[in-house]
Amino acid sequence: MARPWGSIDLHAHSTESDGTESPRELVLQAHAAGLDVVAITDHDTVAGWPSAIEAAREVGMGLVPGVEFSAQQQYASVHVLGYLVDPAAPAFLAERERIRVERVERARRMVERIGVDHPLTWQDVQDHAAPGATIGRPHIADALVTLGVVPDRSSAFDGILHWRGGYYQPHRAPAPVVAVRIIREAGGVPVIAHPAGRGQATMDELVIAELVDAGLFGLEVEHRDNPPEARAWLHEQARRHGLITTGSSDWHGRGKPNLLGEHTTTPEALEAILAEGTGAEPVLPA
Repeated sequence: MARPWGSIDLHAHSTESDGTESPRELVLQAHAAGLDVVAITDHDTVAGWPSAIEAAREVGMGLVPGVEFSAQQQYASVHVLGYLVDPAAPAFLAERERIRVERVERARRMVERIGVDHPLTWQDVQDHAAPGATIGRPHIADALVTLGVVPDRSSAFDGILHWRGGYYQPHRAPAPVVAVRIIREAGGVPVIAHPAGRGQATMDELVIAELVDAGLFGLEVEHRDNPPEARAWLHEQARRHGLITTGSSDWHGRGKPNLLGEHTTTPEALEAILAEGTGAEPVLPA
């Protein structure tokens, strides 16, 4: 008999990357929002897993340990969600550390350029990151908000931090097919995050077919950044290539307007992920 999973949100961030709430608070807020299962998917880090797992067990809800892996197609970003990965898998561990170092160096370069025209210092940005968190553009955005340079994070990303804004610095990330293979080699389940979202590389059928050959398992279709017409096309691609589809909030706490549970994943899709992943164990709801 299938487990009665309830409401499932498979994409949320904590202070370990660019969220505004701790991993524990992420779980507590997910529980308060009526979710039965949530995934913690911080950018290129699994540091939040232990406290999120502990909190999930305390409140009796399900937790899927995951990561949002940074990839790049030409000059555009592609984010690959990896569920149930083995965090100690050699290739996954090495690439995660390389990306973390590159993220910090890139952020420093951007802050130096922005600081020529605006009252922004590296210390300002550090003040907006939790201890041990990898500093990135969202922390720069938060510093700019505090300094009164922009009214909110969205304005920062639409202006100063946009690649056309004059301060943008590129960063080196693996190709999406490489990211998918690394996740698979770590026993994880790869799903492309918000494939039609703003700033995301174009996902045409040729690209999707290439990713499927590399081991892609699913597409995150129900997401506020995917336009309705794109969702219909993505559902068709999923049917054509035998992929699962997921729905998620991509919650960042106060860092974005996204609300926990605003889009959810079906129990059937979650069951498929749990059956496929071998690198880590989920916390099952009580």
